[in-house]
Amino acid sequence: MKKNTQILITLSLVFTLSLANNVLAKPKQLIKIAYITQEQAVPAALSNLDVFIQNKGMVGAELAIEDNNTTGQFTAQHYQLVKVVVPLSCHTQQWFIEDIAEDINFVVVNLPSPKLKIIADLPQAQNKLLFDVATRDDDLRGEQCRDNVLHLQPSRAMRADALAQFMLKKRWKKWFLVTGMDKNDRLFSKAIKRSAKKFGLNIMAKKSWEHTYDARRTAQSDVPVFTQEVDDYDVLVVADEKGLFGEYLDYRTWKPRPVMGTQGLVATSWHETHEQWGAVQMQNRFKEVAGRLMEEEDYAAYLAVRAIGEASVRTKSNQLFPIKDYLLGDQFALQGYKGKPLSFRAWNGQLRQPILLAAPRSLVTVAPIEGFLHKTTELDTLGFDLPESTCGRK
Repeated sequence: MKKNTQILITLSLVFTLSLANNVLAKPKQLIKIAYITQEQAVPAALSNLDVFIQNKGMVGAELAIEDNNTTGQFTAQHYQLVKVVVPLSCHTQQWFIEDIAEDINFVVVNLPSPKLKIIADLPQAQNKLLFDVATRDDDLRGEQCRDNVLHLQPSRAMRADALAQFMLKKRWKKWFLVTGMDKNDRLFSKAIKRSAKKFGLNIMAKKSWEHTYDARRTAQSDVPVFTQEVDDYDVLVVADEKGLFGEYLDYRTWKPRPVMGTQGLVATSWHETHEQWGAVQMQNRFKEVAGRLMEEEDYAAYLAVRAIGEASVRTKSNQLFPIKDYLLGDQFALQGYKGKPLSFRAWNGQLRQPILLAAPRSLVTVAPIEGFLHKTTELDTLGFDLPESTCGRK
């Protein structure tokens, strides 16, 4: 009996080793992913606290490749990241044409809106799927949308809607809107006005910041005078995406009011204070590798590469159309450390995701806020829903 048992154990081990050898011998399916970005000129520091980060996004993509390849050990797939960093003085479209090979179907694009549009319209990009990890522009999800682009960052409309939901819950229905002079400030201001109308909130006053950006003068003199003449409002909403003056509004307005928008309480896809749903492990992993905190671009690039990995595993394919169809289909679900599965809106390529509402040193809440309902998913209460969409995606 003992001898028979030993024979069975030996046969079992031989069978297991045979299976393992077959898996190892099987050629792995290769999925190539390109990552393109451009060097940036170091801007003038607005504060000694501001640290310029040259490689935002890159580390997130590298971590996701590592995670994809962990899964790939069991699915006979291998993921390769091809990194293209365009020098500051060069044209990104030329580098895209020359450095991103025809056999690369998926490209993570960390570039501003004008350069993203140029690349998306290239003949060489028509048979690729681009993952936009940098822009917030609503027009890229609307009338300027491209069929070959998916967006990983929340749009300005999504961010504004998240803030509006929270304000409505707090019954802070009267807003004082302050807008900077930059083009992107005006775009965020436009999104705020849309959200106010959407949720039935009132903009009691609108003013443009046209004062100095000198910190000492702004903080001690300009802000109190600038806000003094506005009497009746619950919250000051600021649109200052470059952070030129918005940081100096807190505690310096003529009336004691909270500040929200691009400063104060902000709507963001990722934040250093986020620790729920396994986020603390991701925060620690990232910091160990990068030596810094994870930024929104890092998180977006991580999600882009992980989305490709998830779709390729489910479809058992490395080809463009099976993966694209799966990404835009009802079955796709991506875990993003925010408590709900993430998915893409088929009508404009925008990633659905919860929005974090965070103060500088604390996570306040997560939108969509409880009580805001939708017939399909509460995540579609943020940003442009299908009936509102002006995107003509095929």
